[in-house]
Amino acid sequence: MPTIHSQNGFRFFFFSNEHDPAHVHVEKGDAAAKFNLIPVILVKNGGMKPKELKKAETLIEANQGLFLQKWNYYFGH
Repeated sequence: MPTIHSQNGFRFFFFSNEHDPAHVHVEKGDAAAKFNLIPVILVKNGGMKPKELKKAETLIEANQGLFLQKWNYYFGH
């Protein structure tokens, strides 16, 4: 499960057997979430507080191009 970015206590990553649509997983402490990348939208919340979800979403939006580039490189798109 490659980590693609870490910032402000959040770890953004993919699993090695991912599938479309392009998405990213994020962890902070024991909480986790999954966001689609186009558009950036919450798909699944695993215990993140609303404030943490908003921060994660903002970081994903700010790094969307990088995350998509890494998705395409890692999964051969």
